Formats: sequence, structure tokens, C-alpha cells
Amino acid sequence: MKHNNRFIIAVLSAGILFSSCGKNFLDTNPTNKVPEDQVFNTVENAQTVLNGTWAYMMDNYLGGTFSNPGYGAILRVSDAMGSDVAVTTKYGFRDAYTFTEMIDNTKGRVAAFWTTLYKVIDNCNNVIARIDGINGDETQKKYIKGQALALRANSYLVLATFYQFNYSVNTSSKVVPIYLEPATAATAGKPKATVQQLYDQIIADLTEAEKLLPGFDRGEGRRFKMNLDVVEGLFARTYLNMGNWTKAGEKAAAARAAYTLMSAAEYAKGFNDVNNVEWIWGHPQTPSQRVASDNFHFLDVSSPSSGYYSFMADPYFKDLFTSNDIRFKLFAWDTLPSREGLLRYEKFKFRADQTGDIVLMRAAEMYLIEAEAYARNGNIGKAAERLNDLRGARSAVLYKAAGQTIKQAVDTILVERRKELWGEGFSLSDILRTSGTVVRKAFVQANGDPIVIKVPRANGGFVSVNGKGHRAVKFPDGSAFVPNSKYYLFAIPDAEIKNNPNLDK
Repeated sequence: MKHNNRFIIAVLSAGILFSSCGKNFLDTNPTNKVPEDQVFNTVENAQTVLNGTWAYMMDNYLGGTFSNPGYGAILRVSDAMGSDVAVTTKYGFRDAYTFTEMIDNTKGRVAAFWTTLYKVIDNCNNVIARIDGINGDETQKKYIKGQALALRANSYLVLATFYQFNYSVNTSSKVVPIYLEPATAATAGKPKATVQQLYDQIIADLTEAEKLLPGFDRGEGRRFKMNLDVVEGLFARTYLNMGNWTKAGEKAAAARAAYTLMSAAEYAKGFNDVNNVEWIWGHPQTPSQRVASDNFHFLDVSSPSSGYYSFMADPYFKDLFTSNDIRFKLFAWDTLPSREGLLRYEKFKFRADQTGDIVLMRAAEMYLIEAEAYARNGNIGKAAERLNDLRGARSAVLYKAAGQTIKQAVDTILVERRKELWGEGFSLSDILRTSGTVVRKAFVQANGDPIVIKVPRANGGFVSVNGKGHRAVKFPDGSAFVPNSKYYLFAIPDAEIKNNPNLDK
């Protein structure tokens, strides 16, 4: 990893984007001109570093392209490379969808994701290394350090998830380098750590954060800050990846304890409000602070103001739901002449002011982690209870545990994750962690003829058109989708390989 500049100044300059936030959510100031020896001379400045890091991560066009609206672009890629999104050929995520992008280490998006995650890590390293030596309120210093540790853990968890196969495949496999000290121009590149070493570091960071954050109150509208609930949720995700089912379930229960599942009416509002009763962690947006809102140009497939509406649903995805399910009511065949035959899933919608908050963690995910943990531990009855807590809130048919095997219960829960978490960034990550495979089928009948659907018209009539299913049903080399394929992994960028001679040592 070549460090020929100071990441701290580069990231702080991103704080300018947030200085005009209407409610001052992020409390940042234009600090890019502060001399580096003064950046960490007060607790307030240390908090500004942390806030500026968050601002850079979430509200920056990674790689200088509108198709990478911050950290949310990583989540969009995960879903585009999965089974349940039928990405249109419009600008944005087409190449990720066809598996030609993230495997290619010369692509700009590959470099953007890597750079962003490691810039966040480096800024967190600066905060963690320096905060104890700053004069100021000890409690505030403790909270700042805890948040920095949690944010660093999240970045390493993303790297562990997408840059190597799952924990159970081979814990000795090499993944990515671990950096725990602030980088300087003289910092030498480090070799790749193993899967085990990377997960050990994630657990260590979360364990320390868990000790520092009790009592930390984010305040109204500040769910972007990483409090103890978020730490417990990250623990749950980490242990789920590792196959430590008992701890995954325990941490998931702790993470969701203060949150309730949303009502049917709330579910249909557009997944755009960080103050939703179910959201544990999310990123707020305002008209003057809205780069991350551009994720909705890809996710929102029904608002006229949406620019790309590229994340259509796989037509077969609709068949996973029963008609009484509130989520089923979000499906609609597109009626525009240029898009007839595409299936909308109207889960995400811009607000009237063309903004939308970004969801990062919900109570529903935690219920599903609990259910899966119980099922994999053989307690199918408790797994059904947690699954039915969620299904009941969605007016869906309740799951009957009687006579079900562990595999049947787990398979049901994994499908429920696809149904509930669609569009939130879990598709490829679940495929990788379960050694699963992408499943995409052309929307055709058994004899190969297109399936014909009736699309309503504004005059009350209908027109019969061919339903449009997946265009990408094989890997670029023509081979069929299989588990643990090289095409599922994110590449390390070419520049990193060239500039870090120690990478593969």
C-alpha cells in the first residue's frame, strides 16, 4: 500500500461538504486548512476528524463518477452481483451485474472501493492513536475512540466479506493487509493477512468499542453515529460470517432490543427515513447534504424524478412472496412503453425534496440472524419464533416448524433474508458466506418461448408484452454459475499490486 500523502488532510477536506447541513447532523467544519499538528489538539477537533471521515465515506463520489455515490455503492454492487436484481443496461451497475467489473483490477470502481475503505481505516487509526493524549473530557474521548474502533471494524469486515471466500472455506487464505497505525510517507506496504487474522482484528476492535460506548447517546436524528447497538449488530454480522451461531444470535438480540419492527404503512413509505423505528444505523440526508441520496437514482424505479431506475426485480423473485404479504404489494409491472415487461419492486422511493436516507442496519436483519443462529444450532422451534416475529409484522404466512429439518429451516430463513433485505446490500455477501451460488434464469417458458404478461395501461386496458428477465445468466467466460467462483470476489486494484511489493509475501 503506497502512502505518498497524508490521508488525514485529504479526508478532512471532505468535511466541507457537510458544513451547511440544515440540522448540523454531522457537526463538521472546513478543517482542511488546519495544520496537522493542531488537528488533534482538542476533543472537538478529534470529533471533527471522525465526522469528516464519515462524510468522506458516505457522501463522496468515489472515483469521481456519479455511479459511485459513497459507501452505498458497495452495497449496490453486492446486490447487482446477486440473484434477485435484474439490472437494466442503463448507466451505473451493468458491468458489476455481468461480472466483468469487480474481477478486473484496472477498473475505476475497484480502485475506488479499496481507496475508500483504507482511507477510512487510516483516519480511524489516527483517532485511535492520538485521542488518549488529548486534553479534554475523558468521557467524550472514550466515546470518540469507541466510534473510531467500530468504524475501523466495519471497514475490515467489508474487506473480509468481499475479498476472500468465507471463513469456513480456509481460515489460512490470504485476504488484505491490516494497518493499525497512522500512515506516513515512509509507511511500508504490508503483506496480506489471513482470513483468521482479519477476523481476529475485527473482533478485537469491536470488543474494545463495546467497552467504551455504554452510555453514549447519539441524540435525535444522529443514527449515523456508531453507538453500542451498532457495535452489537456488527458483532452479529461478524459471528454469522464466522459460523459462531450462538454468539451471532446473542449479539443480534442485543442489537435490536431497543427497536421495533415497522408497520405495513411504514414499509411502503420508501425506505428513506433514518428515524424509522426499525433502523439501527443509517445515514441522514438533506437537500444541501445529499450525495448519498443519489443511490436512489438506481434503486427508485417508480418516481418520475429518478434518473436511472436500474435495479428492477428478477421476475421470479416475486414468486417467493404470498399475496397477503405487505412486501408483495410493492411489485408492479412497468407500464412505460420503453420499459414494458420489466418488473418494478417499489421498495425505495425519493422523498419529495429528492433526497433519501441510506439504511445500513435494521432490526429485521437482527431477527433473521437470530432465526438462522437458532436453526443452525438445531433449535428449530426458537428459529420459527424469531422468523415469525418478522413474518407476522409483514402479514406473511407464518412458518410451521413441525417436521422441518435443520436444512429446511435454514433454507427458509435464507430465502426470507432475500425477501426482506432486497436492495440493502446483502445478496453477494450472503452468497459468499454460505458458499452459495448466483441463480438467474431467463424469463421464458419450458419450450424457450418468452413468458407473456399483461401490462395495464392508463385507459384501463391491458397490453400483452414479453416479460423481461435476466440477460446475464452465465459468467463472462460462458461457464455456469457455481459456488466459490473467482467472479464473486472483489479484485485488489492494479495500483496497489504495483506499489506494494510486500503484498504477497
